Amino acid sequence: MKDKILFVSFFLAIICNTIYAQQYNWEKLNTEAYPGKQDDIYFINENCGWYINGYGKIYHTINGGESWILQLEKKGTFFRCVAFIDSLTGFVGTVGTDYFPNVTDSVPLYKTTDGGKNWLPVNYSGKYVKGLCALDIVKEEFINHGEIGYKYHVYGVGRVGSPANFMVSHDNGISFTSMSMEKYCSAMYDIKMFNKREGFVCASVSEDIEKSHASILYTANGGNTWKRVYESKRPYENSWKLFFPNREIGYATIQNYNPDSTVSIQHFIKSTNGGKKWKEYELCNDYKARSFGVGFIDDNHGFIGTRYSGYETKDGGKSWQKTDLGMACNKIRIIKKPNGELYGYAIGVNVYKLKKNL
Repeated sequence: MKDKILFVSFFLAIICNTIYAQQYNWEKLNTEAYPGKQDDIYFINENCGWYINGYGKIYHTINGGESWILQLEKKGTFFRCVAFIDSLTGFVGTVGTDYFPNVTDSVPLYKTTDGGKNWLPVNYSGKYVKGLCALDIVKEEFINHGEIGYKYHVYGVGRVGSPANFMVSHDNGISFTSMSMEKYCSAMYDIKMFNKREGFVCASVSEDIEKSHASILYTANGGNTWKRVYESKRPYENSWKLFFPNREIGYATIQNYNPDSTVSIQHFIKSTNGGKKWKEYELCNDYKARSFGVGFIDDNHGFIGTRYSGYETKDGGKSWQKTDLGMACNKIRIIKKPNGELYGYAIGVNVYKLKKNL
């Protein structure tokens, strides 16, 4: 009798997992063709969003990606990251000069206060910032004359190829300060702040790719100081993007640039204790499958973009299968609304939308 109960429970679990896994898929959106990897996309709700690319272009939609308008084309600018506080106030970071060809714009950060119609350079104090690779925004509640008010903290990190710098605003993006991160790492590629104090960045330890190891840094004081909580042992590596489906469970992608094609195992890392410790796992055995973006629907069901395809797991990374996320999917944003429903977008060579199956 006990064996029968266990068998029925196991069978029902498989059915439930299968039904849940089939609830969502990715749908390719109709966007302007781009010859390479586009780096970032950001939505303030499931309908209103922006994406950017290395041609200095910013696109905007108000209908969930059914149609897009080109808001800006700034030749000589390589837009690398984007984030918005609300429908009017937003920021775009650039990779800066001396890394990609034909890039002449040395302004690291632009700001809009009219929903992207106009963009102005952001003034900042502190260390010179060569470029940025990622932005994050934290919304903080506070008591304002007997009512709940909100304050926004804006964070930026960069850049690929070095130097490593950190930017922050604690006044809704009105003023920014910057600091060098060179004593902690050579470059930073992504940032996730849980609140104005605690957060993580993806990084590399050396500007020399032959000596570079992937690294994860943690701050408990808003970026004033950082602690290395993970470092890979293999050369030619960096940590590219990270995603926390909840406060305790986190995933991050590892990029390997080793020219030896026999070094073909691609890795990702996972934390189950809030980022205090990270453990390496195998994504696939494919020399060409360099990892980019990562995003999860829940603790176990998630996606990683690679150079030529996407990968999907339904068991927390124990196993992965190829899925259609296009080429070089660099950023995956999956948001849970207060009612528990999800919406998500992903960008690489193409733009994708997370769709719930009927």
